[in-house]
Amino acid sequence: MTHPATHFTHAVTRRPGQSVTGGLRAVDTGAPDLGRMLRDHDDYVAALRETGAEVIVLDPLEAFPDALFVEDTALCLPEGVVLMAPGAPSRLGEVAQMAPTLRALFADLRRIDPPARIEAGDILWTGREVLVGRSARTDAAGVAALRAALADWGHPVREVETPPGVLHFKTDCALIDPETVLATRRLAASGCFAGYRVLFVPEGEEAAANVIRFNDAVIVPAGFPRTEDLIAAAGLRVRAVGNAECARLDGGMSCLSLRLNPRC
Repeated sequence: MTHPATHFTHAVTRRPGQSVTGGLRAVDTGAPDLGRMLRDHDDYVAALRETGAEVIVLDPLEAFPDALFVEDTALCLPEGVVLMAPGAPSRLGEVAQMAPTLRALFADLRRIDPPARIEAGDILWTGREVLVGRSARTDAAGVAALRAALADWGHPVREVETPPGVLHFKTDCALIDPETVLATRRLAASGCFAGYRVLFVPEGEEAAANVIRFNDAVIVPAGFPRTEDLIAAAGLRVRAVGNAECARLDGGMSCLSLRLNPRC
């Protein structure tokens, strides 16, 4: 059975540009290899298309080194889109660049404006509720603005905490199905997933928590075999994609796409 939180007809991605080597990062582990990143991005797009989805691949934005991480610009729900207000000042301009693409896909676009700060990497929509993690990129004003934006769409918003040192709430979790979440133990320890079945990422593979359920596949970062086995044991098809270069910029599988069902 399909569900709009896990099954999509479309995705939007953006190719990395030359400027990506200057992207934001919590810890400098060296500049990413653009050639390898482009090959991995091609494979990521292929993995989305393998499920039957239409994938829109946008051109690079050299003025915005982190623009390939399109997820942070918008929250796409069945009723429409809420444009975000990124917490990193250097990323604010990415939203205006994304808006025309989403306006062609949805009739109802709403916007959260600064000084509120919120990035969709901190938002997990499960179908029954919207979990929003407070983080270095999402503040109380951003959560309040999102709650107001979603009020008439009937999506309850629940504020949760992101552990110190974790960039985004979804760095450490992902929706596997409407009742099941993949998560690290450090994130789940707060009790934020009460009422859900939790699959715990194996110890030492915490970096694999950011996966995406996309139609009949779970797209995972390559190099985490125990996490792959865990997901496969749940009866799901696993598709691994290289992420070593994006990981240098704190990026993961969900960061690289907006997943949606257009409603014009």
